[in-house]
Amino acid sequence: MLKKHFETITDKRQEGKVKYKLFEAVIMVIVAVIAECEAWYQIEHYCKTKESWFKKKLRLKLQNGIPSHDTFQRIFQLIEPKELEKSFISWTQSIAHKTKNEIISIDGKTVCGSRDAKTKAIHMVSAWANANQLVLGQVKTEEKSNEITAIPALLELLELKGCIVTIDAMGCQKDIAKIITEAEADYVLGLKGNQESLHEDVKLYFDHILVETKEVTRDKGHGRIETREYFLETDIDWIEQKSKWLNLNAIGMVKSRVWEKEILREEVRYFITSLTNVKAFAKAVRAHWGIENSLHWVLDVGFNEGYVSDEKRQQWRKLHGNSPYCTKSVKKRYF
Repeated sequence: MLKKHFETITDKRQEGKVKYKLFEAVIMVIVAVIAECEAWYQIEHYCKTKESWFKKKLRLKLQNGIPSHDTFQRIFQLIEPKELEKSFISWTQSIAHKTKNEIISIDGKTVCGSRDAKTKAIHMVSAWANANQLVLGQVKTEEKSNEITAIPALLELLELKGCIVTIDAMGCQKDIAKIITEAEADYVLGLKGNQESLHEDVKLYFDHILVETKEVTRDKGHGRIETREYFLETDIDWIEQKSKWLNLNAIGMVKSRVWEKEILREEVRYFITSLTNVKAFAKAVRAHWGIENSLHWVLDVGFNEGYVSDEKRQQWRKLHGNSPYCTKSVKKRYF
């Protein structure tokens, strides 16, 4: 199964000098990186220790054994990044279980420590499948402001039919709503000042009109009591800009109240959405935090992309090994 996704990558090496199959080298490197290898020499060492596993489980022939770290590096220097990206996304989508109304969250994250005197920090925009707990794809940008152009590029790579796509206010753009709708998917887009007039209209509406369609969730634990109220209004023909947003069916508001150590924190957020069911809206809004808790936090801790002390990281791994999953209680206690 892996072969069909990666054998389409163009091999730029001279045919008579090829000793190692390109798709086998790519697969080995991907597995090694998943196993937290970072340097090429680490990848070589890992692959040598797992040679029999690669042959038995992944059915790689490895006729000439495992490439050296220099060979791995030269092979990847010749690969066109866009081709590798396309093949990788094709693979991740093939292993994702088709879940009805899968919620796909789109969000960006700056890779800490990736900036130096000559280059800007790397900013990645990722697509996270909440039910599958799987990254479906990523697009690299040079800075956070470029998310507006990166998000459409990422969406075009994904199979979105039947899914619900959630994006924060940065992605609240007419073109993005159009791409999602034409892919036969629904959207929930955060609404803030970047859509100033629409944001103000929605805010004024919820401030002055009683909306009866709502959902309430309550969570208690670890010294915190959280209450969230989700409001959805589908009677929105009064919105002047409605016709400019493809498949805009409702506006939403979320009120959250968090009691912790006798301190009350309140927050109100606004949304536009193609959904018309308040329960589906509430579920999508809550699920969007999955990309923060299950992806970005794991990248910070497991892959050293964030500022987490070695002592705390070791404490977490002592209890939970290298599992990519964590609970809020673990996060709160150790990080």
